[in-house]
Amino acid sequence: MKRSEVFFGLLRIPMDMLAIAAALLASYRLREARIDLIPNVQLLTEAQTLPSFEAFVRTFAISSAVVLLILIALLGLYALRATLSAWQEAGRMVIAVFVWLVGVMAWFFLVERELFYSRMLLAHATVFLIVFLWMGRVAILLFQRALMRHGVGVRMVISVGAQPPSHVAQETLMHDWHYEYIGHVPDFTALKRMIPRCRPDLVLQTDPNPQSKDTVTLIDYCRSRHIGYAFLPPVFADVPHQLQVERLGLVPVLRFQPTPLDGWGKVWKRLFDMVASAALLSVLLPVFLLIAIVILLTSGWPIFYVSRRVGERADGLVPVIKFRSMIRDAEERKMELLGENERKDGPLFKLTNDPRITPVGRVLRRFDLDELPQLFNVLLGHMSLVGPRPHLPEEVDRYSPYERRVFAVKPGMTGLAQVSGRSMLKFREEVQLDLRYVEEWSLLFDLWIMWRTIWVVLSGRHARN
Repeated sequence: MKRSEVFFGLLRIPMDMLAIAAALLASYRLREARIDLIPNVQLLTEAQTLPSFEAFVRTFAISSAVVLLILIALLGLYALRATLSAWQEAGRMVIAVFVWLVGVMAWFFLVERELFYSRMLLAHATVFLIVFLWMGRVAILLFQRALMRHGVGVRMVISVGAQPPSHVAQETLMHDWHYEYIGHVPDFTALKRMIPRCRPDLVLQTDPNPQSKDTVTLIDYCRSRHIGYAFLPPVFADVPHQLQVERLGLVPVLRFQPTPLDGWGKVWKRLFDMVASAALLSVLLPVFLLIAIVILLTSGWPIFYVSRRVGERADGLVPVIKFRSMIRDAEERKMELLGENERKDGPLFKLTNDPRITPVGRVLRRFDLDELPQLFNVLLGHMSLVGPRPHLPEEVDRYSPYERRVFAVKPGMTGLAQVSGRSMLKFREEVQLDLRYVEEWSLLFDLWIMWRTIWVVLSGRHARN
């Protein structure tokens, strides 16, 4: 580890202490002066329970600072070698401050059996802590970057192997301000000639083979000369963000996780689906009744159409419910229309102005109203509000192993592909978008897709036929 990394890692501690002290003391002085930061407005009265400044520092400020520093440390924000982005650090800092806030309120309510000295003081302290801590981290980051622009603290990296690093790895090494990429050499002999001239901090092997003598020799050489050694994983290079380091006993292993939608992510998504689908069903019940009556009067029974689709992990079929938008013998008529299929790039069937669609069905499809009954599927756990398009079994039989990756999650009522082009997308583009969702899932990503769905449906862009 470089000395500058140790220096900046340790510098975070006194900087955070200074920020915490400034936030708490400024909050006290503002409350003491009855200033609530609202221009030309005076809402606060004199605080009857506010202790003296010395008592505030002795009984609250010092202990609060210690607790907050411990919380920040537990969240990994004092690692000497920073691996988090500025936004990730900011997010963890907010978490630390809010945990501290909850702890303060719990202490006074459960232990002291009284309210805090001042609600406004606590509110100011919470805001100031977030702002001052973040300002201190930004100041350190800017100082560190300024030094790195002059070569101070930059990690010198050289790669070695029969093949050069992947394009993504090279782009990172050349543009990340933490590194200076010296270049690539083909073998160990060339590396030994380069090392005396460039003195690298890290040797990156691109073709590791534990059975190869060259690999063992390279590792021993780096260890004996105190040079960092690393290697690029030979598999799963297309989704490096899904590799996780774990241990098999004492042996480190790299584990591939097909999607971040696992563990607590899966729990939160399921809870959100249940609550949201139940709420939407209760609100949309009059719309359901109206659509059912219109379908019944114009084309008779059945009102609903149930399509068997491939579910999560492709290990079974789920009954996807829709309002019927086609004539009753649509499946039989489909065989007659296969020759007119407009989707030549994949296994899907697509026909503009499909003659099987009823007049009411065209209106339902124009605003995706025919898919509203899928809320029952979401509530029952067959589907999710957001996910890849539900796939037909006869289509899946023709999918490649690459295309089958989309079954890592439940199918959804809407998804990234649906809000990015809908029926106008080529099959390959649709798969790529669905895989991006599978590999980059987050709850915020779901909310963004649902928001985009509203505007896509209302605008009628790439409407279904």
